[in-house]
Amino acid sequence: CRRDGVTNPHGRVLTEAEAVELLQGCAGVVAGTEKLTAEVMDAVPELRVISRCGVGMDGVDLEAARSRNIVVRNTPDAPTRAVAELTLAYVLDLLRRVSLMDRELRSGVWKKRMGGRLLGKRLAVIGFGRIGRAVAELFSRMGCEVGFWDPAVDSYVTVGDSTYRRMDKNSLLAWADILSLHCAKPADGCLVLDRESIALMKKGAFLINAARGGLVDEDALAAALENEMLAGAALDVFGREPYSGPLTKMDQVVLTPHIGSYAVESRVELETQSVSNLLESLGAVSQ
Repeated sequence: CRRDGVTNPHGRVLTEAEAVELLQGCAGVVAGTEKLTAEVMDAVPELRVISRCGVGMDGVDLEAARSRNIVVRNTPDAPTRAVAELTLAYVLDLLRRVSLMDRELRSGVWKKRMGGRLLGKRLAVIGFGRIGRAVAELFSRMGCEVGFWDPAVDSYVTVGDSTYRRMDKNSLLAWADILSLHCAKPADGCLVLDRESIALMKKGAFLINAARGGLVDEDALAAALENEMLAGAALDVFGREPYSGPLTKMDQVVLTPHIGSYAVESRVELETQSVSNLLESLGAVSQ
């Protein structure tokens, strides 16, 4: 196997063909969100370790890796606080309409817009893993009532000084003032929030997606915002990236280019941990 290092020269997510070309002779890779499929693994027979820099494993064919004795690692703890704080930032921005008034003021419009308080709002969290629980704890401290839905989690979960209750998904959608997604993409590829689910949401609610692209029917979301069924939304991830769809034209929407873990402290932790995982696993498989 090659002993020199190789880095992604493209400044974007690699295609499968580019991944195959770059990984020739490599025993291990610190991976981003590129697709590491069975075909890629077959084309790089020396590959022994995939160390994902991040949490999501959507791009890695885990069954293919398992059958080829390729070790797969990720960094589940490093991005937790950064994503939780970004979620809080989105909600405060939407409630007080900060981004909208900033854009207006820069274009010469001096207009005071009435906002709302976070205190007393009901937050629904879909996906109650590390990030979902960190979000629940942050919002609880800000005076919010929090409920969650996650079929893989017990009915009651205690985090810090608070205990949170799992609710029926449809009941949760109708109950919440704010809905925040922190789940993985379903294995069957189905949407977590399709048109019917969005229609169940409370009128005037806010939707936040800082989890995965492909969880939300973005056209149905745009329609719900257009007809003022929902008051606003903030998205960091999209079904297709870069995103250029109808949500970009809406003042009540905050959009960011997939920057959930992009806090300096989290990126340092992510990258250090992923390299450490790679070296540790390479050492183990070489014994």
